[in-house]
Amino acid sequence: MNKDIAKRNAAEEAVKYVENGMIVGLGTGSTAKIAVDLIGAKLNDDFQIVGMPTSIRTKLQAEELGIELIEIDETDSIDLAIDGADEVSPDMSLIKGLGGALLREKKVEKKAKELIIIIDEGKLVQKLGRGELPVEVCSNDYEKVGSKIEKLGCETKLRIEDNGEIFVTDNKNYIYHCKFPNGIDNPRAIDKKLMNIDGVKDTGLFIDMATKIIVGSENNVKILE
Repeated sequence: MNKDIAKRNAAEEAVKYVENGMIVGLGTGSTAKIAVDLIGAKLNDDFQIVGMPTSIRTKLQAEELGIELIEIDETDSIDLAIDGADEVSPDMSLIKGLGGALLREKKVEKKAKELIIIIDEGKLVQKLGRGELPVEVCSNDYEKVGSKIEKLGCETKLRIEDNGEIFVTDNKNYIYHCKFPNGIDNPRAIDKKLMNIDGVKDTGLFIDMATKIIVGSENNVKILE
């Protein structure tokens, strides 16, 4: 499968749902980047939207495309959000955040009346936790927080930049990548337990949020609702 073609097919389908005058959450990551570029290409005198970016990286991209932007706290409700995902289970629960922007993504996408997730077929899983679950934590006492996270039955690994420095999120936090050996049997329960740990800012578990999953392949797309 050519992932680039599959991602573009999914993004092109998602952008069809963007209407003139909408406030649109703009996702982060390789697939979402394609969608933001496509939205930018649609702008003209008769088609304008307002974007709410989920990361500094997406904000800079949108500004270059001439998309009018608002900050996360400027409104409590947006019409639509489009973003990618790292894993999608059959009940449309998601793992997101391996792009490093999970906290802002969740803040924006909880405001959305509709959340469209765009992926290639390789992101579909039978059970979440095939790969790593990102968890954003305060930089203070992060080692102690990591130890508490591991007690939930996972191995934790601090996200590190290529230069060896600790990765710092847009919100000045750190991220643990958490690996559950047998996957995540009860994502809702794990999410609740993680959020009860002092120092955990948010998790990459996005449950009961996606309204539409657009799965791209080389030749077509399929839509899960």
